[in-house]
Amino acid sequence: MVVSGRQGPGTTPEAAATAARAGDTAAARLKERIYATLTLTAVVVALSETAHPEHLESALTVAVTALGIWFATLVADEQSHRAQTGRGATVQEIRAALHVSSPLLLTAAGPLVLIGVSALGALDLGTALLLSAAVEVATLFLWGWRTGLRMGNGPLSAVLSGIVDTVIGMSVIAVKLLAGH
Repeated sequence: MVVSGRQGPGTTPEAAATAARAGDTAAARLKERIYATLTLTAVVVALSETAHPEHLESALTVAVTALGIWFATLVADEQSHRAQTGRGATVQEIRAALHVSSPLLLTAAGPLVLIGVSALGALDLGTALLLSAAVEVATLFLWGWRTGLRMGNGPLSAVLSGIVDTVIGMSVIAVKLLAGH
């Protein structure tokens, strides 16, 4: 067990290093998911501003955006790895990069489901897109709240952390709306 950066009794350096990497991996996966959430929030808001959005076009835009962000992340990861190590990634390092970056793709699930529900006639596409943006911002609040709880500063701190993340998400929407197309 690692306590305050020191190894606990019976913990090997390898086990401590593995635990540290696991923590780094979880943080990296969350970072990627938050980045993709902010990006897709801007995309669905832009789609909702389209005069006559279509279901297929909206779904493809969301899916291609998520794939594009994912591929760009993988390319950037490989380039930074080569710059740092002077060699290409090993199969194990590629698997790790795929694992860390995979949450980028999950971010598209909510908007795609809502677009699908709209295609079935359950709600207007513009409403589905705006609801997608709202769900993404609510997700940011939940991650901020959870992070605040994990920091151990109490429920008020957790709510404030969630509010900060919500304000960031709302700022992305405001910038998109103010900038227009």
